[in-house]
Amino acid sequence: MRQIQFRQAVMEAMSEEMILDDRVFLMGEEVAEYNGAYKASKGMLEKFGPKRVIDTPISELGFSGIGVGAAMNGLRPIIEFMTFNFSLVGIDQIINNAAKMMQMSGGQFNIPIVFRGPTGSAGQLGATHSQSFDNWFANCPGLKVIVPSNPYDAKGLLKSSIRDDNPVIFMESEVMYGDKMDIPEEEYVIPIGSAKICKEGNSVTIVSYGKMMKTVFEADQELIKEGISVEILDLRTIRPLDYDTILKSVKKTNRLIIVEESWPFGSISSEISYHVQKNAFDYLDAPIERICAADVPMAYAPNLVKEFLPKVDTIIKKVKSVLYL
Repeated sequence: MRQIQFRQAVMEAMSEEMILDDRVFLMGEEVAEYNGAYKASKGMLEKFGPKRVIDTPISELGFSGIGVGAAMNGLRPIIEFMTFNFSLVGIDQIINNAAKMMQMSGGQFNIPIVFRGPTGSAGQLGATHSQSFDNWFANCPGLKVIVPSNPYDAKGLLKSSIRDDNPVIFMESEVMYGDKMDIPEEEYVIPIGSAKICKEGNSVTIVSYGKMMKTVFEADQELIKEGISVEILDLRTIRPLDYDTILKSVKKTNRLIIVEESWPFGSISSEISYHVQKNAFDYLDAPIERICAADVPMAYAPNLVKEFLPKVDTIIKKVKSVLYL
């Protein structure tokens, strides 16, 4: 075991897969000469050369389309967005071509492509650089959507994503790239579509994913001091969603809180709430609660940024409310 940063785990996953399969290549803004905007491709240009680590102009629509075309012709592209906020420029290629091509071609073309990069907020970046798009992309059949919360999961899930024959949206976070964790020297993969029980408990289930897991763990440390036993579930994959693990946990604790960074309307928590009330209604001892970002565009002022995001105090209050404390 050795401790490495999230950004290095991403780089290792891409590099290992490029060594194993010469059809894999990386393309995006500043991925080559600059070693990646967040240094997640550091050293890869020197190792693999300019034909496999490719700098692009500032044209998300253009290089997303090139990636889809390359995938249709037998290659396995990794397309990096400097932020998923910029993916909106190329969303026509992602939704109308990558996600739908298998169905539209009657199964003649699969699209083995990974679109990856940071999503969500990262401080004072303003409204146009701070949105979470996991629920947007998860709404589209044909896409797989992955949001890891730590370096270990990021590496294992990214390797699985690159090997997958379907288009994958792989969402990271600017505020996690420096996070460190023990990572095995030997190769490993994590299957797509499998949630993880990070901590067992009996009083209430908290479901979350991505960087919001940090906030959940902070809240749990305070709840432990009060003798409240929380079960924490990391979704890891947003689509396909691991309903079975969620339901099993809810049937054990009889209470559910969902924490996510997306806006509340049409959110991942809305989808989970529907399935739990449909399939485990008789097990619930309290209404399902959810904690989302504020239903407004992200502000720039630090005090409003703080109010926009789910907070430790809010999680603690919701836990106590479902326990009727």
